[in-house]
Amino acid sequence: MKDNNAMQPVLSENLIEVKDLQKYFKGGEIKALDGINTEIKKGEVVVVIGPSGSGKSTFLRCLNLLEVPTGGQIFFEGVDITDAKTNINLHRQKMGMVFQLFNLFPHMTILRNLTIGPMKLQKKSKEEAEKTAMELLARVGLADRANAYPSQLSGGQKQRIAIVRALCMKPDVMLFDEPTSALDPEMVGEVLEVMRDLAKENMTMIIVTHEMNFAREVASRVIFMDNGMIIEENTPDELFTNPQSERLKNFLSKVL
Repeated sequence: MKDNNAMQPVLSENLIEVKDLQKYFKGGEIKALDGINTEIKKGEVVVVIGPSGSGKSTFLRCLNLLEVPTGGQIFFEGVDITDAKTNINLHRQKMGMVFQLFNLFPHMTILRNLTIGPMKLQKKSKEEAEKTAMELLARVGLADRANAYPSQLSGGQKQRIAIVRALCMKPDVMLFDEPTSALDPEMVGEVLEVMRDLAKENMTMIIVTHEMNFAREVASRVIFMDNGMIIEENTPDELFTNPQSERLKNFLSKVL
């Protein structure tokens, strides 16, 4: 018998709900994610920290199914996106993703990089897409680079462009996978400044980062992961000044 309610959104105040999320490799030998449960509300800035290999990036990539989970469920805006019947490409349009290494098309101008998504996927007119792109470029101080190519930009500029490219799709959430880790130290600040501005505008963001001061400053909640599990989560003040687990205490003693 056909279930007519199978794909109906579940009403919730949460933008994202993660239930018992698992990601195993080598037939379960490697447990990259081992039962993650969390909720992200609209307007929250959730920063995910932890040692290398703790599952942070895998968790982030599972949220838009760039990594397909081994088990568990992910609800985005009430829809179970892990359900095989879900059109994940429609939901990905509402999820901006910023990677470590920019992923800009080298043979296209900056403006073309920014408009190709809205025009092809959202059927925006060239004029509308370019208007949005130029407004966002102006916001990050790069309107004068619209006709440049990625090879003509610094790393910090490329990452700001990558953020703008995601914003051009007008997403409901932004996912950042260590957006400053590939940058020279002097370029980190300009990228973090753009992210600070987004936080002030109540953009929902999930950020994997090693920038502890930034996490302390912008996060509404910090999640500490280790061995594919959430060990602790709390407000930045509580998590950094009053860690509960020995594992978090040990981690913070090395990074602060």
